[in-house]
Amino acid sequence: MSNLIHETAIVSPEAKIGENVSIGAYSIIGPNVSIGDGTVVHHHVTIEGHTTIGTDNIFFQYSSIGADPQDLSYKGEPTRVVIGDKNVFREFVSIHKGTLKDREETTIGSNNFFMAYVHMGHDVVFGSNCIIANSTNFAGHVKIGDRVIIGGGTNVSQFVSLGRGAYIGGASAIDRDIPIFGTAYGNRCKLKGINIIGLRRQGYEKKDISELVDFYRTMEASPLSPRAFVDHPENLEEFAGNQLIEEMCDGIRKSEVGIAPFI
Repeated sequence: MSNLIHETAIVSPEAKIGENVSIGAYSIIGPNVSIGDGTVVHHHVTIEGHTTIGTDNIFFQYSSIGADPQDLSYKGEPTRVVIGDKNVFREFVSIHKGTLKDREETTIGSNNFFMAYVHMGHDVVFGSNCIIANSTNFAGHVKIGDRVIIGGGTNVSQFVSLGRGAYIGGASAIDRDIPIFGTAYGNRCKLKGINIIGLRRQGYEKKDISELVDFYRTMEASPLSPRAFVDHPENLEEFAGNQLIEEMCDGIRKSEVGIAPFI
């Protein structure tokens, strides 16, 4: 099967277009763009900058991929956007390229579903298998783990990290990190509990899930901050060997902006 490119699309002859790619009417593909096999670009999509796209992605109309970052330090450097495979980008999704202040790259994983009007700022690092509802905005330098679910109308501040498996309620404003498999909501966003359903869906054993919930509740009841709590070895002794808890503690220790408060 050959590529299907509408006669009104503007595709740079220098762009690298894979096999079985379709590009709709009035879409624009820049010279430094690479599009993998099987990708569908609907009408009125702009893909520019140094942008590399994997296979079998779908870009709905009016998406804007690879534009300059909204950062005053940016002076036209050839920073990048790199996108994995099998993502769906609904109407008006926008992704900006990286900056020299960080990794010089905005990175999107695979199998993500971005609903309409989602924005990803410069240097965002996105995992895989995430579901992001309409009108959610990610500021620069945000990091999102795998299998994160976020309700519509949510805003995520710069440098915030959401651990894998996190579940965020709609219309939230997040300015602190969310631990792995944490559930949270609100403006400002506060921790509510553990994403038990997400853990079950990923096949974790009941014992491990129960211990994680107990650990979370113990930390919540403590007068210590989460960072201070995990730095006391005696608080972790009864949970030794639980890899989920070790991963949660590691994320809390590495947090640069702090952990969201408990409800």
